[in-house]
Amino acid sequence: MIIFIEDRQLVVDGYKNRFQKAGEILVRLTALDFIEWLNTSSVLELTSVEAVLIGECDSAEMSIEAIRKKMNIPIIALLERRSLELLTIYYHLGVDDVVVKPVHFEELLIRIATIKRRSIPASARCSNEPIVVYFDGRDPELNGKQLLLPRRERRILEYLASINGRRVTKAQIFGAVYGLFDENIEENVIESHISRLRKKLRSYLGFDPIDSKRYLGYCLDSRYVTTEKTELLQSIA
Repeated sequence: MIIFIEDRQLVVDGYKNRFQKAGEILVRLTALDFIEWLNTSSVLELTSVEAVLIGECDSAEMSIEAIRKKMNIPIIALLERRSLELLTIYYHLGVDDVVVKPVHFEELLIRIATIKRRSIPASARCSNEPIVVYFDGRDPELNGKQLLLPRRERRILEYLASINGRRVTKAQIFGAVYGLFDENIEENVIESHISRLRKKLRSYLGFDPIDSKRYLGYCLDSRYVTTEKTELLQSIA
């Protein structure tokens, strides 16, 4: 999920469908609503946010400060016009990148992935751990080969890898992957995503590292996984 802090609904609507076609949910919040959500959300809810875009809004400084206290995620400011003054202000406030509209949604996704890649070191490979999971937008590696995954399946694998073998419910996975803002998506969609993910893992590895138990949920066998975690992910492990 990507949060767009912007006072104008029409501006966000122009991007929303394009992001959804790329498999990413875009949610608009005002600065004050975002800060309220940030201060009342659990760590699990916060992990569903991949990045924050900041457009035309009041209290941008407060929003950026609040994000930095709670999350280690990319923050990109979108300017209406070229302005050295605004660019300097935003960088001093602590954003990772500043772009001038119009900007293509794919460019924003590339910039988000690039920021993650810079801030998160690559995992150290271990021959006894055939699954290497990244948290910077890259696809995982299985037995040294990259496994191309749709965004939802990759996000599920990242989430399961981040919790060190703990078992989680379908509802918890849904919250981490889709966030809490889209009421038009049924929770049961998680079962389809996990089924396809498990089939691919089994094909590459020769076994299924994801265990499922009825009523109890899913877990990823941490013996087979190498990860490098951000501070936020470490806090829920």
